[in-house]
Amino acid sequence: MVKRQVPNPAEIFELLKFKKVELNGKKRRLESALTIHDLRDIAKRRTPAAAFDYTDGAAEGEISLSRARQAFEDVEFHPSILKDVSHVDTTTQVLGGSSAMPFGIAPTGFTRLMQTEGEVAGAGAAGAAGIPFSLSTLGTTSIEGVKAANPHGRNWFQLYVMNDREVSYGLVERAAKAGFDTLFFTVDTPVAGARLRDKRNGFSIPPQISLGTVIDALPRPWWWWDFLTTPQLEFASFSSTGGTVGELLNAAMDPSIDYEALEEIRAIWPGKIAIKGVQNVEDSKRLADLGVDGIVLSNHGGRQLDRAPVPFHLLPEVVREVGKDTEVMVDTGIMNGADIVASIALGAKFTLIGRAYLYGLMAGGREGVDRTIEILSEEIVRTMKLLQVNSIEELEPRHVTQLTRFNRVPKESSTTIL
Repeated sequence: MVKRQVPNPAEIFELLKFKKVELNGKKRRLESALTIHDLRDIAKRRTPAAAFDYTDGAAEGEISLSRARQAFEDVEFHPSILKDVSHVDTTTQVLGGSSAMPFGIAPTGFTRLMQTEGEVAGAGAAGAAGIPFSLSTLGTTSIEGVKAANPHGRNWFQLYVMNDREVSYGLVERAAKAGFDTLFFTVDTPVAGARLRDKRNGFSIPPQISLGTVIDALPRPWWWWDFLTTPQLEFASFSSTGGTVGELLNAAMDPSIDYEALEEIRAIWPGKIAIKGVQNVEDSKRLADLGVDGIVLSNHGGRQLDRAPVPFHLLPEVVREVGKDTEVMVDTGIMNGADIVASIALGAKFTLIGRAYLYGLMAGGREGVDRTIEILSEEIVRTMKLLQVNSIEELEPRHVTQLTRFNRVPKESSTTIL
């Protein structure tokens, strides 16, 4: 029999621990976010449907995005044991410079639409964290504005070649003059993908006020207050506005770009150059033979060709073929620091986050981006410690198995179970 007694009030009071009430609403909601998915939930509550869906959505049936995220969820890790991991080093070298973490912020378009601080918040947070920030040609902050927000950090510029090539090449020269050290030449956007959420929402740049948007705005007055009381939302690098995203892209982009355009760009760009949007081994090999500094395996976050290859699935084969000659990076679908660790283990030199960054931005501006970086960084460190590796360099293919639901990865791959 268990002996029972009357509770001692003094002992009960010792057990009572009241959490300090946080009066700052933004700080309170960001502290409550423990994952990127939590930040997404907050972002959805605080952002009008059209702006949120522009970020959250992908092309057509959104199959490419779903598969990319599933690929990371299907990772199996293989940890070691009995190693001292009281300290791990997450720093890495990429494209001629250092990064405190093995990820940077990807280029995103129309960023001030999601939250009015836009690229300034992203660049400032990246600089504070010691990771690179990428500015899109379709950005809503100028090249010079990003440099001012991140004066001592690494800034990268992502280039779309537009119909007026002189405008594009002028942007390359401006980025070089501003001290940007890397150029991302994006090659997967000859025309816009069919982003059906945007069409259903009647999404346009700039946003149009209708009965639907007014109704949607009622529970989100802070977003509209920011939108209406800050400088007009427009592209910082060119003047085309008015229309759906697809219409703007189709009007602006040059579908005739080829390898000659790549050579023209290389002739005027003094820094490192990486080709973004590579989706097969053959193109990777040709680019490596041409001597580019890096390639980014990417299907544009699933926003262009639906059912495109999953970049994470391509990674081991591409690294085997060209990894000794060029730096292989990967994006699309990253929602956890473990996704980043798995990518590095399979040979990626670096990774890029897009939606994860924008969820944080929508959830809380600059502080929300800081929280995104903090969450991913904590997950990276924890995953490395549980794998029992001390540095990025120690991560190897033996640490990861890709469990795949498709037959895309070659059978001879030792990292795949079919």
